[in-house]
Amino acid sequence: MVTEVLSRESLIRRAVLLQAGLIAYNFLEGGVSVLAGVLAGSPALVGFGLDSAIEVSAAAAVLAHLWRTRQEEELGWERRLAVFVGLTLMVLAASVGAHAVYDLATASEPRESPLGIAIAVASLAIMPVASRRQHALAHEINSRALEAESRETAICSYLSATLLLGLGANALLGWWWADPLAALVMVVVIAREGWEAFTRQELCTC
Repeated sequence: MVTEVLSRESLIRRAVLLQAGLIAYNFLEGGVSVLAGVLAGSPALVGFGLDSAIEVSAAAAVLAHLWRTRQEEELGWERRLAVFVGLTLMVLAASVGAHAVYDLATASEPRESPLGIAIAVASLAIMPVASRRQHALAHEINSRALEAESRETAICSYLSATLLLGLGANALLGWWWADPLAALVMVVVIAREGWEAFTRQELCTC
């Protein structure tokens, strides 16, 4: 029994460290992305940066929860956190979608952003690994909130690929519309994952 408790505490400690690392990375990623997006006039980059900000807030909430429940799971609080993650994603989807539609309607052409491309490549390398680790730890400690957070981290991977395609098409082919179009693709992914996190009633066992 003591061994099981210690094992759970060790797993939660790993989850806490992982969340803390992701918060630091997303804070840096978000700030640089928004700055690069504003300078380039890129709704996809701005949306990507805002997603990082949302990820920071959600990850911080999950981190606080893991820290205060190191020995005892509180299912009610887990559900509220999962709902919070879902709501933040829905708000983000609405914001990015409105910006992208406006840029398409007004034919606002973004400039090339080598910095944005570098950010997308870095995130595409980091986030899939982090998401898989979160998912594994969520099932090992039976945490619905961490499972929802792992899905939000996975979204960052999808958004990184979409962002890279949009920025690359604009830089290499001059397709200015690829940038806001990439942002609209992000909206679909974000909204779907947000709705699933918001409505899921139990931990996924996949």
